[in-house]
Amino acid sequence: FTSLNHDMTLPEFKFIWYMEYSHRMWGRAVGLAYILPAAYFWRRGCLSPPLRGRVLALCGLVCFQGLLGWYMVKSGLEEKPDSYDIPRVSQYRLAAHLGSALLLYSASLWTGLSLLLPRHKLPETKQLLRLRQYAHGTAALVFLTALSGAFVAGLDAGLVYNSFPKMGERWIPDDLLAFSPVLRNVFENPTTVQFDHRILGIASVTAITALYFFSRKIPLPRRTRMAVTSLLAVAYIQ
Repeated sequence: FTSLNHDMTLPEFKFIWYMEYSHRMWGRAVGLAYILPAAYFWRRGCLSPPLRGRVLALCGLVCFQGLLGWYMVKSGLEEKPDSYDIPRVSQYRLAAHLGSALLLYSASLWTGLSLLLPRHKLPETKQLLRLRQYAHGTAALVFLTALSGAFVAGLDAGLVYNSFPKMGERWIPDDLLAFSPVLRNVFENPTTVQFDHRILGIASVTAITALYFFSRKIPLPRRTRMAVTSLLAVAYIQ
């Protein structure tokens, strides 16, 4: 307010304050939704030894996620000397916070589905093995694309160029490697960050499309076909 947002009113401040407050309260509610039932089922002896390890890991990841969120917000509250830019959190910490949340969500979903749905026993053919490896590689690519989105958000890189498929009048913008050393552009140059996110997004959609067509050549259970088709639909909607 002192250096930049002179005209902010009290209701406007309350709006962003309640957004942050709601996010924190929701995060704590999620933590309780993990830890309290875990303690109950653990005490009742309902958890097998392998599941106990997984539950401990998930509860630990929930706590780590909260600490990482605090560490991220802290970076936005630090006074930067001679800086009158918009106060913002570190894009590195934002990416770490998002990445941790995605891992927590994926591990939770995987654990829940493993308990609810019996695993299909399929013959381990070369094609099936390749499909599984390709699916894991595609998942890693989607995860990397999401993390690159955190860098876009942290640097407001989406505001630099808003035309597609070209960036302005060029396919490759002039200021793509403006920072020195070169590696710094990947994480701190808004133009490069947006460019990388576009390339990763296109690569993810392409990989998911290829995964879908490859899966059509293999006799798969109905549930697996539904999953692959849903993945394709969500990728194109995204």
